Amino acid sequence: MFKALSNESRLQILQWLKEPEKHFVPHEGVDMREIGVCVSQVTDKLNMTQSTASQYLSILQRAGLIRTERIGKYTYYKRNEEKISDIAAFLNQKL
Repeated sequence: MFKALSNESRLQILQWLKEPEKHFVPHEGVDMREIGVCVSQVTDKLNMTQSTASQYLSILQRAGLIRTERIGKYTYYKRNEEKISDIAAFLNQKL
């Protein structure tokens, strides 16, 4: 998990996903707060290749920091607020 957080772009993704409506244009009919944002939106915002953005999202997902939901041909990503809160509480308690 700490390795996932050690990259500036991955941290930026988590920051954007905290308030997606401020950072992304929603897909028609998709509530970004509820469903999340798709990889193409993250790719455009990062100004990187889709494979790099997908790799970053995959690392965050494996660390449990984001969740995915597949709708049709799109996979949507959103923060796992419970896990992030658990990490913050752990750090606050231990450090």
